Amino acid sequence: MGYRHCQSTSGLPLAKIIKLVAIVLMCLSLWVAPASAKVIRYLDGNSTDVNVPAGIAFDLGGGGADVDEAIQWMINQARGCTDCSAQVDVVVIRSSGSAGYNEPILAMNGVDSVETLVIRSRDDANSPDVADTIRQAEVLFFAGGDQCDYTRNFKHTATAEAIKSVGAKGGGIGGTSAGAMIQSDFIYNACSDAVDSEYALDDPYEDILFSYDLFNWSLMKGTVIDTHFSDRDRMGRLMTFMARQLRDGIADSVLGIGIDEGTSLVVNRNGIAQVMGEGAVYFVSADHIPEDCEPQTPLTFSDYKIWKRENGEEFDLKNLPSRGYRRASVQDGIVQRGSYS
Repeated sequence: MGYRHCQSTSGLPLAKIIKLVAIVLMCLSLWVAPASAKVIRYLDGNSTDVNVPAGIAFDLGGGGADVDEAIQWMINQARGCTDCSAQVDVVVIRSSGSAGYNEPILAMNGVDSVETLVIRSRDDANSPDVADTIRQAEVLFFAGGDQCDYTRNFKHTATAEAIKSVGAKGGGIGGTSAGAMIQSDFIYNACSDAVDSEYALDDPYEDILFSYDLFNWSLMKGTVIDTHFSDRDRMGRLMTFMARQLRDGIADSVLGIGIDEGTSLVVNRNGIAQVMGEGAVYFVSADHIPEDCEPQTPLTFSDYKIWKRENGEEFDLKNLPSRGYRRASVQDGIVQRGSYS
């Protein structure tokens, strides 16, 4: 006998009861199912994991035009060669925007696939699928944007652990602007109002916040990175960021790295850094307590050491040069002239 002729003891047709039960169960499943992370994905190339990293390497971009040579260098470091058949999977990480990096990076030598992940919240950053995608990559590249978004959304998440795992297995870690700044040990997070050099030098504490222990890269230990450097006259604020680490007891010595626009600093697994691009990179060292670094008081700090490197020139991050630097000081919030020389 068919369902449409069957009656239940309640007087309703059995077929109608079954249909009602199915609807109720479907609604319940929708009600209790956890919301999936709203990560936006853009994949180009082969999705199969190739897994051939050869050694950790960094490409730190100063913002503005990307230096393709530096991105290719990082890819080659992960491949372990410049002219071979080895390929890598690249994941681009960003907090906003779309797939602008996919096409140019996919066209580079040795790239098997490029996937962009737009991660906009801590829920996104804790998604197992997102973490797995990052973990399987051999090269990561962080787009520019807002370092506050990165630090707030990534710290102590599954995404942060996955990012660390790529470095641990010897992958490439790159980024530009905010994406480069977050690779440093001491991160100016810009989670309050953005500050320029004049503002920072006048009061080393007002609106200047830092994040720590995001990735803890060993090659970046003791560093604070700033970008758009000469273009936006950021020497003064970098000096202020450094003074804060010393005054607050965070570190006994600090290496500031200021990277110009259109310029990249690439760093190999041995800590040897090389400049690529049209601008310069400034390495600023400080190893003593500032004379005056207090809230609502202009900074006074003497005897920074500054090395300037341009395209093709190298710098040893592990063993700072004993010569070739110039000294610079800040007096009552004023940086002595010639700091960019």
